[in-house]
Amino acid sequence: MFMYFPTNYVWSMAAVAALNNGGLIDEVDRACKPVLEASRNGDDVGTELLYESWAAVADRLIASAEDDVARGRLIGAGDKYYRASLYTSQAERLQSPSWEGRKAAYQKSIDLLLRHVELSGAPLETVEIPYGDASLPGYLYRADPGVVAPGEKPPVMIQWNGLDSTKEMMYYSQFPQMLARRGISTLMVDTPGSGEALRMRGLTARHDTEVWAAACVDFLEGRDDVDASRAGIVGWSLGGYYAPRAAAFEKRLRLVVAWGANHDWAAVQRRRLDREGENPVPHYWQHVQWVWGASGTDDFLERTKDMHLDGVVERISVPFLITHGANDRQIPLAMAHRSYEQAVNSPKRELRVFDEPEGGTEHISIDHLAYVASFIADWVAEAFAAMPQDAALPNSRVSGDLDREPIKIPSDSTGTNRR
Repeated sequence: MFMYFPTNYVWSMAAVAALNNGGLIDEVDRACKPVLEASRNGDDVGTELLYESWAAVADRLIASAEDDVARGRLIGAGDKYYRASLYTSQAERLQSPSWEGRKAAYQKSIDLLLRHVELSGAPLETVEIPYGDASLPGYLYRADPGVVAPGEKPPVMIQWNGLDSTKEMMYYSQFPQMLARRGISTLMVDTPGSGEALRMRGLTARHDTEVWAAACVDFLEGRDDVDASRAGIVGWSLGGYYAPRAAAFEKRLRLVVAWGANHDWAAVQRRRLDREGENPVPHYWQHVQWVWGASGTDDFLERTKDMHLDGVVERISVPFLITHGANDRQIPLAMAHRSYEQAVNSPKRELRVFDEPEGGTEHISIDHLAYVASFIADWVAEAFAAMPQDAALPNSRVSGDLDREPIKIPSDSTGTNRR
């Protein structure tokens, strides 16, 4: 991975994410160069300075875009709003949960992206997914109608975040656009503990993610522009736990992708307590307590003790793809092998490890993101093509019951059970 900040993995990952999601190298360099010295003081120190530096670049783009609009140059303006949103989003992601400017910065990233969508004519719709007494915010990106056969409804992928990403970052990744070109719609969702659901609505995470999945599929079943009988799910980073867990118990999901395995996130927390491996964001322990609504580290560890897939992936009975970078510095490659080896009831399971010299070797293959996203999009398209259309859906295991007791895994399940 390109280490713009030679001693700072987390800040460098943000720079790489910006470059791989449509950022321009001159603009990213101008955003990063003023804080190069500050990056040597560790991940946590100086993140507000980093935001100011990136925001200065974004604000120059906004001013230029506004001038373009006044001159009727709407295409160029839309492109500039996109990059301003991208840079604002990446800088906001690195801030402390206690930073007072966080909500305003995140809202700015949303507003800029939606301005880009308006000017570019992107086929994106903002949606609300009922979730108990609240709702989950999302974007629906529609399949290219020129690819979908006449009279047919396109299949749909549900895309979920990891620990610290957002639905806006899903859009920046160009993965929904890749699926659209293959005749597949995408429902990007800020699940509890991520993005707008956390920042603006205070919805915190839980380990039994099939509840979120049920809400998403219920929503899709109520639409007439997608084929909910061909709904799959993909999750990156911590979504490599969230999505397989959901597919194991929400039987209406027809395929699942772990974009970066995360078989035993509870074990990852123990490694991080021992300072093993890299963290995904600065202010890490503050961040995870915010995501889970925990009162301290011990409370957080208690809330997440069941976050492993032993005894879970055996229940996946649909096609299952796992991708992983051979040099993932956050989640060991061994976890990808564990998920693959235990998913014995998947009719089509595949583990794809990205290594040198191919690239895509880092966490969620952030170093070669578009290359790996294209591989996943092709796999998804092939899996959907093999499925019948408008098939009868199995009953959901959870039926969207937010107040139920978490599903228990039988003690005789294959794999190690840590209770």
